[in-house]
Amino acid sequence: MPSAFTWVTPIVKFKLCGCFIQEIFMANKITIIGAGQVGSSIAYALCLKSIATEIVMIDIDKDRAMGEALDIRQGTPYMSPVNIHDGDYEDAKDSDIVILTSGVARKPGQSRLELAQTNVNITKSIIPQITKVAPNAIYVIVANPVDILTYQFVKTSGIPADHIIGTGTLLDTARLRTKIADVYGIGQPNLHAYVFGEHGDSSFVPWSLVNVASVPVDAYYDSLNGKGIAKPDHAEIEDFVRKSGGIIISAKKCTNYGIGATTTRLCEIIKNSTDSVTIASSMLTGEYGISDVCLSILTVVGGNGITGRLVAPLTDSEIAQLKHSADCLKDVIKHIEF
Repeated sequence: MPSAFTWVTPIVKFKLCGCFIQEIFMANKITIIGAGQVGSSIAYALCLKSIATEIVMIDIDKDRAMGEALDIRQGTPYMSPVNIHDGDYEDAKDSDIVILTSGVARKPGQSRLELAQTNVNITKSIIPQITKVAPNAIYVIVANPVDILTYQFVKTSGIPADHIIGTGTLLDTARLRTKIADVYGIGQPNLHAYVFGEHGDSSFVPWSLVNVASVPVDAYYDSLNGKGIAKPDHAEIEDFVRKSGGIIISAKKCTNYGIGATTTRLCEIIKNSTDSVTIASSMLTGEYGISDVCLSILTVVGGNGITGRLVAPLTDSEIAQLKHSADCLKDVIKHIEF
């Protein structure tokens, strides 16, 4: 249910060198489609990080959307002000960011292709309703298979491609950094590492780009002079990253906190006035010789969406892995009815 009052952009004045400076905090409206474990975790993280001034939660299960929004709303007295509420597509009008989390989880015995078609069909019903009321929003695709749904959105929504961003391997990248930081016992801010390609089995780590405080990761290990740390196995780390989601689902039946923090970070980047380099899924247009597929490479993102993609220097083997990942996705795409 929409709020009965209207948010006014707050204006704060502070004194600097004897002069009053006026700072305007721009309103930021975010709509989340899908109020399940993932959507509600994103909403909660957005509130904790003060990313939005208004959050609209939309779900086919209206009671679920109402309950999640109300539960979070009743914690907002201890957060920065945010108007979070449930609503319908009309309430998403003029959203700055729209986050798509709706879809079904993969069932036992269900093929990846079957899951893809099911969630493509769900997204197909959502696209005309949301793009009608929020044609100028930046769209963040979270639902899986994220690269396929990002591709669908680019091809069928009429929204500019640079306004459509898939979370892609951003969560995989967080898992990778956590694992490497744990192995070396270092703070994660010192670490630069990314997962490229599909958010799925064909993803890979371009180890040539991994560094600790600008020192290549293997050289960093050598510089430790054998301080009781066994040399990390790259393949073992990658295998752990790929299996992490399954491990979590097996233990608690879903993954939600990691993707909640991941999506919130992407929204924070979009909200910022300056561009940032991140890993994200978007439509490639010739980078690394790959076109007409959405997958994750280094991407420049800011308030205007995607402003560029970086062709980082990869080894020949890493480029081959990226092309293999693209081919895996294209093999699925050719069997999908969009």
